[in-house]
Amino acid sequence: MQKIFLKSKKGFFGVNKGRTHAFGGQYVPEILYPALKELESAYKHILPSKAFQKELLHLYHTFIGRPTPLIYAKNASALLNNEIYLKFEGLANTGAHKINNAIGQVLLAKKMGKKRVIAETGAGQHGLATSAACAKLGIECVVFMGARDIKRQFPNVFNMRLLGAQVVSVESGSQTLKDAVNEALREWSRDCKDTFYVLGSALGPYPYPDIVREFQSIISFELKKQTRTFFKGNPDIMVACVGGGSNAMGFFSHYIQSKVRLVGIEAGGLDSKHNAVRINSKNANIGIAQGYKSYFLSDEYGNLLETYSISAGLDYAGIGPQLSHLKEMGRVEFMSATDAEALEALQFFAKHEGIIAALESSHALSGVLKIAKTTRDKRIVVNVSGRGDKDIFITAKALQKDAWCAFLENEIAEMKGK
Repeated sequence: MQKIFLKSKKGFFGVNKGRTHAFGGQYVPEILYPALKELESAYKHILPSKAFQKELLHLYHTFIGRPTPLIYAKNASALLNNEIYLKFEGLANTGAHKINNAIGQVLLAKKMGKKRVIAETGAGQHGLATSAACAKLGIECVVFMGARDIKRQFPNVFNMRLLGAQVVSVESGSQTLKDAVNEALREWSRDCKDTFYVLGSALGPYPYPDIVREFQSIISFELKKQTRTFFKGNPDIMVACVGGGSNAMGFFSHYIQSKVRLVGIEAGGLDSKHNAVRINSKNANIGIAQGYKSYFLSDEYGNLLETYSISAGLDYAGIGPQLSHLKEMGRVEFMSATDAEALEALQFFAKHEGIIAALESSHALSGVLKIAKTTRDKRIVVNVSGRGDKDIFITAKALQKDAWCAFLENEIAEMKGK
C-alpha cells in the first residue's frame, strides 16, 4: 500500500502510479502565479513562526471562544445503542467552524501587508466568518455569493453587511458556490498585489488545501485532548459532512494515521439526478477546475454539472484534493444523505439532545443514524460543524407547511424589499 499524504508534496496529494492519481496542483492563469508564490512563501515562513502562532492562538481563545465543547449525547446514545459524542463547532463565534480558517487567513493577509480581502461563500458561513475576521483585524472585505444562495441564506447576508462587508451577488451559471468561486478568482486576477483571497474550503490551487487544513486542524487537536475526559484511546468511528472538505479535513487531520474509521457524508439531494455526490457517483470524474485536480461532477467533456442540495454549503461540484487522495487510498469512506434524511436527523437530535444543527451538519448526523443501525457499542464522534439558525427559513418551509411558514416568507420578502 502506498503512503498516505498528510501534507501535499510540491502541491500534490498522491502519485501517478498504479491505481492512484496526483490530486491538487496549481491550474490557474499565469497572472496568478506570482500571488500564489507569495502566498506559498507566507505559508512556509510567516504561518509557522512563533509570533504568528501566538497571536493566532490568542484570537482562537479570546475571539472565537475555543475550545468548542465535546458533548456526550446521552439520550441519543441510549436510543442508538452506541456512544455518541458531538464536537459542537456551532458554539464558535459566527456559529460554525469556518471562523477557524477565516481568522487565520485574514491574520496572514495582514502580516503580508494586504489592504483588502475577498472571499467566496455558499451557505454564507465562510462569508460571515471572513467578514467578522476583517472587522476584528481592520481590513476591507468583499464577499462573492451566488444570487440563489443569497435568497436562501439571507440571515447570513444581512449579518455580513452588518459587519461592514460588501456582498456581491453573482448572477452567472447556477448562481451557487461554484459561480462565486469563479467570480472571486476573476477579481483576484484583476488585483492580486493589494488583495488577499481568503478561500473557505480545503481545495483550490496549492497552497490553499494545506493552509485551510492547517487552520481547521485545531478541531482534531482539541478533540485529542477532550476524548481523554470521556474515555481512553481514540473513537471507533468519526463522521463529518463533506462539501469542499474544510470541516472534514480539520476533524480528521490528527486521526489520519490512526485506525479510527473515518466517514464523510455528502449531499444526496432529492434523487439520483438532483444531488451533490462527487464520490461513488456515475457522474463523478477526475478533472481539473477552479485551480486544482480532483473529483468533480462533470459531463464527458469535463464541464461541471449543476448540483443540488437543501444545504447551500454542500451544494458544490468538486471535492478537496486531499479527500480525493484519502478516498483512493481507502482511508476515508463516503456515504450520502438525502434532504429528507438530513431533516430527519436534524429533528432527532433537536428533540433528544437540545442541539439544532445546520443543514450541512445534519447530513453528518444522518450518517450517524445510518451507521448506528449496523454497529453496536461503538464510540462515534460527529463534527457538528455549524448551528441551524441560518437555515430557519429553509427548515421552516420544509417542516412546517402552515401559516407559520407563510409568515416567515412574508417577513423575509419585506426584509429584502427594504
